[in-house]
Amino acid sequence: MLVRPSVEVRPATVDDAAALVNLWSAIRAETSREEPELTPTSASVANPSVEEAARVIEFNANRHGRHVLVALIDDQIIGVAGTDVVTFSIIAEPKVLLLTDFLVHPDFRRRSVGASLLKTVASLAEAEGCGVVVASLPAMAKGPNRYLTKLGFNQVAVLRAVPIDRLNARLAAKSSGSRETGRMVAVRRSLRRRTASSSDSADTNA
Repeated sequence: MLVRPSVEVRPATVDDAAALVNLWSAIRAETSREEPELTPTSASVANPSVEEAARVIEFNANRHGRHVLVALIDDQIIGVAGTDVVTFSIIAEPKVLLLTDFLVHPDFRRRSVGASLLKTVASLAEAEGCGVVVASLPAMAKGPNRYLTKLGFNQVAVLRAVPIDRLNARLAAKSSGSRETGRMVAVRRSLRRRTASSSDSADTNA
């Protein structure tokens, strides 16, 4: 009887950068369409270099509450999960483990890789004192989202993203419009005062 190799899960290190870039590329190659908006397949983040990946791994390793876990079979990285410990809100104390990344290589699906990653995520949540795991995944990641739904993850929020240059442009236009509206209101008030003053003068002369 053929025995499948077991899945090992451990924290990611800078040395995993090249393998994680390959994993990212394999999953992106599986995507049949490009997303014009800010998503993990958009041009701004679609093709990270090994050097960039190493910098990001190191950055995340130095962040309090941030964990990046890799899944391996026969020493090959075939899955990754990224988590972040946050509070339920800015004033509510309960801690939540936020699942920000959940990727499994297309050639290793249906081999308990995702389940192994999530078991470690659940253990990590308990160790961090988190009573809830919240997944924040791109809407276009249909497979992972379906998988999490089957495990009991329910939709509890809507995430929206915008490139910073577009946000600044929209805010500048809105601010400019507000100033213009304010000027128009001031002009109308001035005209009303002048009209009222002219009426009073006409009544006095009469």
